[in-house]
Amino acid sequence: MARPEVLDRIKEAEREADEIVAEAEADRDERISEARERADDIREQARAEADEMEEERLAEARAGIEEERESILEAGRTERAELEAQAREREPEVVAEVLDRFKEAVHAQT
Repeated sequence: MARPEVLDRIKEAEREADEIVAEAEADRDERISEARERADDIREQARAEADEMEEERLAEARAGIEEERESILEAGRTERAELEAQAREREPEVVAEVLDRFKEAVHAQT
């Protein structure tokens, strides 16, 4: 083979190698870009799922707090009713005691 033909073949091989490298680099860049997009999608999906879980847990916690609140209020109502009943039972005794003290105070002044 003549020297010019060898040089032409070498140049052609180098050009083909450059094209292969350029295609590989473009393919690499495209894959990296796709991977980054996919990673962004995965992060966004994970963030959305975390937000959803947070809302569910908050809702459960609020429901539990509301249930406990109602239980405390009901216990308070029951205790209040019992105290009112006890006070009503003692009312005649207290009225009599107040009247006795009033009478004593009036007699002490006369």
